Amino acid sequence: MAKVTEKCFEESGRPCFICDFSPPRSGDGLVLQNADIPADFISIAYNPGRAVRVNSAMLAAAIKQHSGMDTIFTLATRDMNKLALQSQMLGAQVLDLENVVVVQGDPFGQRDQGVVKEVGDTHPTQFIAALRAMNQGIDFRGSQLRSPTSICIGATADLGRDTDQEAALAVRKVEAGAEFFMTQPIFDVAEADKFLDSYRSKSGTDLSVPVFYGLQIMEKDGVIFSSVPESVREELEKGRSGVEIALELYRRFREHGLNNAYLMPPIRRGGARNYEAAQQVLAASKSL
Repeated sequence: MAKVTEKCFEESGRPCFICDFSPPRSGDGLVLQNADIPADFISIAYNPGRAVRVNSAMLAAAIKQHSGMDTIFTLATRDMNKLALQSQMLGAQVLDLENVVVVQGDPFGQRDQGVVKEVGDTHPTQFIAALRAMNQGIDFRGSQLRSPTSICIGATADLGRDTDQEAALAVRKVEAGAEFFMTQPIFDVAEADKFLDSYRSKSGTDLSVPVFYGLQIMEKDGVIFSSVPESVREELEKGRSGVEIALELYRRFREHGLNNAYLMPPIRRGGARNYEAAQQVLAASKSL
C-alpha cells in the first residue's frame, strides 16, 4: 500500500489518477463493488450534500480491505473538535489508512441550522499543522503519543476563485505541512499556470508538492456546476460524450505537463455517480 507522495508522477514518472467516490446513504456493503475503479487512489468524499452518509475513513478502510486498492479519505473540520479529529486519525492509523485530505466543509444552510450545529473548533490549515505534529508524536495538548502517526496530508485548492488568495492560502497550507493538493475542476490549463505563478510570487519558490488537477466528467442530463464553461455545455447539448470531452481535456493536461489528475465521475440527478464513465476515461487515458 502506498502514500500519495509515493505514487504521484513526481516519484513514479508516470501519470497518476485519484478518483472521487461518494459514500452511500446506507450501510449496504454492495457499495464496495462500485469502488472497483482502476485508479491509483480512490478518494472517499466527506458527507456530500451535507447528508448523512457512511463515514469516509471507515469506507476507505473497507474498500482497501475488500479490493486491496489504495485509498484517501476526506475529513472536514466543520463537524468535530480537536479531540474528535485527532482520535479519528489514530483510528485511521489502526485501520492502516495512509492518506487524508483536509477540508473545511460547506457551511450548513438556513434549513439545516435549526437541527444541526457546526463545531468549527479548528480550521483546515490549523488541522494540517496538528497532523504534522501527530506525525512527530505530539497531540493537540502538546502531550506525547505512545507512537507517532504516519499519515500523508492532503489539502485542497479552488482555482476558480481569486487566484492570489488561493495561492496565499496554499503557501500557508504547505508551511503547515500539506504534502499534496487536489483542486476543483479546471477546464483551461492556463488556470494552473496562473496559480503556480502566483504561488511562486508569494512564497519566493516553486510549489514543491504534487498537485492533482480536477478533471470533471459530465453528462448531458446530469448535474452541471456553474463553473462549467458555456462552450462545454453546448458540446454536451449537441450530443458529444462527456467521456470524450474529459479525454480531450486530459490530453491538454498531459501536453502541458499536468501529469496528476483528480478524476470526478458524473453526478446524476438524485446524486448517483456514473463510475463506468470514470472507468472508460481511465482505460482510454493509457493510450494517450
